[in-house]
Amino acid sequence: MTHATETLEYDVVVLGAGPVGENVADRTRAAGLSTAVVESELVGGECSYWACMPSKALLRPAITRAGARRVPGVSQAVQGPLDAKAVLAHRDEFTAHWKDDGQVAWLDGTGADLYRGHGRLDGRKRVAVTGPDGDIKVLVARHAVAVCTGSRAVLPGLPGLADVKPWTSREATSSSRVPGRLVIVGGGVVGVEMATAWRALGSDVTLLVRGDRLLPRMESFAGELVAESLTEAGATVRTGVSVSAVERDGGTGTVTVTLGGGERIECDEVLFATGRAPRTDDAGLASVGLEPGSWLTVDDTCRVEGSDWLYAVGDVNHRALLTHQGKYQARIAGAVIVARAQGVPTLDAGPWGSHAATADHAAVPQVVFTEPEIGAVGLTLAEAEAAGHRVRAVDYDMAGVAGASLYADGYRGRARMIVDLDSEILRGVTLAGPAVGELLHSATIAVVGEVPIDRLWHAVPSYPTISEVWLRLLETYRG
Repeated sequence: MTHATETLEYDVVVLGAGPVGENVADRTRAAGLSTAVVESELVGGECSYWACMPSKALLRPAITRAGARRVPGVSQAVQGPLDAKAVLAHRDEFTAHWKDDGQVAWLDGTGADLYRGHGRLDGRKRVAVTGPDGDIKVLVARHAVAVCTGSRAVLPGLPGLADVKPWTSREATSSSRVPGRLVIVGGGVVGVEMATAWRALGSDVTLLVRGDRLLPRMESFAGELVAESLTEAGATVRTGVSVSAVERDGGTGTVTVTLGGGERIECDEVLFATGRAPRTDDAGLASVGLEPGSWLTVDDTCRVEGSDWLYAVGDVNHRALLTHQGKYQARIAGAVIVARAQGVPTLDAGPWGSHAATADHAAVPQVVFTEPEIGAVGLTLAEAEAAGHRVRAVDYDMAGVAGASLYADGYRGRARMIVDLDSEILRGVTLAGPAVGELLHSATIAVVGEVPIDRLWHAVPSYPTISEVWLRLLETYRG
């Protein structure tokens, strides 16, 4: 075990002060448990400074302009380019210029103690924190340690890639300038969102995708609509291609991306959006018998399998790599830690219980902030069939909804609900079209609540709104 300059005892120790760690600490402190939070970077984490907030600040002007261009009486006023300088400045405001004073003040308000430095597990219920000055403090937890260290971008093992200084999601959301030519490798959420944002800001964007479509984990029509929109916006979308080499002239000049067939593409920056890995490689996992760098497998209470004191919450457990889902897990884990600390004899850990992260399996919602937006919750058709459900996919062209035609000329979109034919509840919903992100929560409620189709028939959508797509889907199902 580590020899420390100081040893302190708490009820709960939280590794990581992103939104997940903050929510665990908030719950445990609200119940009166003394709580320490350890953070090596900025309080507020990836979401606040390099992911959700800055990316959506970059995307909002692009999506707003695209929508306005389809509204008569407004379209002529928004034909010019975006003011890139203003957009980047607005993004900087949303990240608080990469300063965490406000987040620290919030955490202080909960009564949790913040320790700046790198935290590592140091045996059972122990966390060693190496501070900025090199001093080591050991925090000993009476009840629980929660690992909330999140995930990081993964770069492929291409020779010399580090010398190219490629962009990851962090550089893509924090760049202070608009690259003239940007190559993006990867067709997942980060890839398509950053292609949308930087193309709108003036970059010549080329999107390279190894597979045959964008957004491969969603219904196929979602990626098809996004690809069409990106192409119409002037981006180049290429599927079925791989990158074999990358080099930068002189270490600071033009980047050359070589494809598997030998074709070479020149650009000013290259962004790799090719996956995530857990931030556990230097988290002291070996000291508690776990594999460094691994995802941490947990049960539905977010407790690490085989442990009675260690929890893994958020991205690090690989259940659903989304901020809102991590915060949901944090609410569950916080309640579980409090209940166990208070000696509650039986947890409410059955499906949809207050101590079970059931939504991770059945109803994960996600919005992709592209043009058009994509919103999805629950299972796709392929996932539902693979899970053994007897289901039917019900589709509707959203252009046929009065509210959609009023929202924008030439509205393009599609909706799909997956109906379980045995129970007549919804297993999943996918919506694609402008502004559908704000429709997704109604779908989430329907899936989580397992609302029968016959009862949904009485949920009357207001006219004329895009929400009327619900009525059209139900009519289509009923025939």
